[in-house]
Amino acid sequence: MIDHVPTRDPVVFLTYDDGAERDPRFVDMVRDLRLPVTLFLTDSVAAPGYGHFARLRALGAGIENHTVDHRAPAGLPYAGQRAEICGQQDRLRARLHVRPRLFRPPYGSYDRTTLRAAAGCGISALVLWRAALTPAGLTYTHGPHRLRPGDVVLVGLDESPGPPLRERTVRVLREVQGRGLTVGRLEDYL
Repeated sequence: MIDHVPTRDPVVFLTYDDGAERDPRFVDMVRDLRLPVTLFLTDSVAAPGYGHFARLRALGAGIENHTVDHRAPAGLPYAGQRAEICGQQDRLRARLHVRPRLFRPPYGSYDRTTLRAAAGCGISALVLWRAALTPAGLTYTHGPHRLRPGDVVLVGLDESPGPPLRERTVRVLREVQGRGLTVGRLEDYL
């Protein structure tokens, strides 16, 4: 389980969950900036827009596992957790021709059974986040309340009427640059 990657490189990692937002301007931004991003997709949310995610993948975005139905895994029996994780592995392989090795449990919810089920599905790391973008700005799960090299950042879904994904990403990028950091590709460090 990681929320921070030990590195001396001045990088942080931008991650996105679910797949609900399919803003074509975000695709343009990823292409124009050659922005390395990692997308943790949930089939029940992302399935209507897998073409959008195929475009992002073609630009170098990492496509990783966030379960089939976005159920909190902790407390579910092994068979249920395995169905959620392995089922999404199979869907992502069939639809986007990828076999994820990273998994983010919905809501950050996991237990020992989750770790066992994920490993049984070919997952090598469970990825959480140390910083998350909220309407109020970046919030931190622990440690210093500032970005540090190696931090995993969740650019979360804005549940209220608010700025689209591209604008929220710009907001995070300003914070990253203000700290003298850049964005790295998470898959290259794990």
